[in-house]
Amino acid sequence: MRAVRLLPPVQNCYRRTVIELAFIYPNSASSEHKLTRRFTVDQADHGRRAIAYAPVCALALSLWLTACDPSPASRALREASAPPPDAPAQTDADSSGTAAAPASSAPVSTRQAATVEESVSQPEAPDTEPGALSVLGHSVPAGTSTRLTWSPNEVFEGMSTTTPVLVVNGAKPGPTLCLTAAIHGDELNGIEMVRRVIHELEPDELSGAVIGVPIVNLQGFRRGSRYLPDRRDLNRYFPGNPQGSSASRIAHSLFERIIRGCDLLVDLHTGSFYRTNLPQLRADLRYRQVRELTGGFGGMVVLHSEGAVGTLRRAATDAGIPAVTLEAGEPLRLQTSKVSEGVNGILALLAAKDMVKRVQLLGQTEPVFYESTWIRADHGGILFSVVRLGQMVEPGDVLGTITDPITNEQNLIYSAERGRVLGMALNQVVMPGFAAFRLGVETDGPPTDNVLAAVQWGQTDLANPSDGDDGSLQKVSDTETGVSVDLEPEEAS
Repeated sequence: MRAVRLLPPVQNCYRRTVIELAFIYPNSASSEHKLTRRFTVDQADHGRRAIAYAPVCALALSLWLTACDPSPASRALREASAPPPDAPAQTDADSSGTAAAPASSAPVSTRQAATVEESVSQPEAPDTEPGALSVLGHSVPAGTSTRLTWSPNEVFEGMSTTTPVLVVNGAKPGPTLCLTAAIHGDELNGIEMVRRVIHELEPDELSGAVIGVPIVNLQGFRRGSRYLPDRRDLNRYFPGNPQGSSASRIAHSLFERIIRGCDLLVDLHTGSFYRTNLPQLRADLRYRQVRELTGGFGGMVVLHSEGAVGTLRRAATDAGIPAVTLEAGEPLRLQTSKVSEGVNGILALLAAKDMVKRVQLLGQTEPVFYESTWIRADHGGILFSVVRLGQMVEPGDVLGTITDPITNEQNLIYSAERGRVLGMALNQVVMPGFAAFRLGVETDGPPTDNVLAAVQWGQTDLANPSDGDDGSLQKVSDTETGVSVDLEPEEAS
């Protein structure tokens, strides 16, 4: 609020003095609202009322003087919104909102991110200073955080669609960790995990960098759908093909422009098709670097899985980037308990990699499962679960019941293995053959034939992308059927 004018006394026919103070309040649209206050003084009786109006005049004078010297907060906001002295003059393209993106993003604090529009055709910008991080053609200085945008340049609505990319570049050197969420648009828990982790970090105290893409499949997210608008599953097309289908081109853009710049990758997911998962890691434990990555999450269940062909985790691992999938909860819901477990695991990983200083409490060690199996329904009807996520079961234990809604006939689902419930279907109507419960099967060790192989198992190093081919996934054929195949639940992440 600032005072604009103090009008001099104006004499009218009734010899009354008018003092008008006008204050201008700027609003969000940069228009001005005027609030006018009038004080009238009868000059004929001025001597009698002068003392009464003296405090009012003093207050008006004080406000006017204050407006001449704005507060430090107001001055800071004004300076932040003002263009730099060496900024180029605005062009017609700037005024129309189609100007090219700046060569570098503005440094900001952790709690205040600056939006930087990305130009798809803009070449990668080189690091302009020591410790700067090059992301999407922008140079992010050390000790700052910013918000960029990624556009896959493949749209279905005929208009540009940009996805936010959150970047925190630490003041000290270290690895770059990438967090991706909502590759399936109906999986919400990972979005909240990325938000909490990114806003928990302080650039001045971070070693390395964290890049978060909270909503990869923005089109599916807007529709509450797992798939892209053409019903393709984006997580079956990595590392992508620039001349392939729409899903393959989107996957290629994300992989080449963001993922290849990562040293570590955590891909966040939930259960699919009305199923829920115990917070767990899925990783290809044959590789030494991946095993080390899983060890940084603290007490979280680990399930060995090579990963389906075309998944982001599989493509990153084949490209030499240690990657894991973090599964937690169910789709179409935000579950605070599952989100908290995921966030604690990621923060524990940052501490294990010496990226942040954090006191780690020793918790219960969770087992590593090298095998898993799905228990299926043999009858159709209404499924009611008896067990809970994380529960240990023995062969012959009852996992759930299926009841015929017409005849009231009830059938039981029994466990065939000793293990732990890692995933399960929500209560619903099921058909015969429906995968209802996923058990992590306890084994004596890795899937090997002898003791020597067991010792050597898990010690293989990831391929170095600079050595040549990035892996067999580059040769995966890109089908153009236009419809995703509904895969088994164990392959659906």
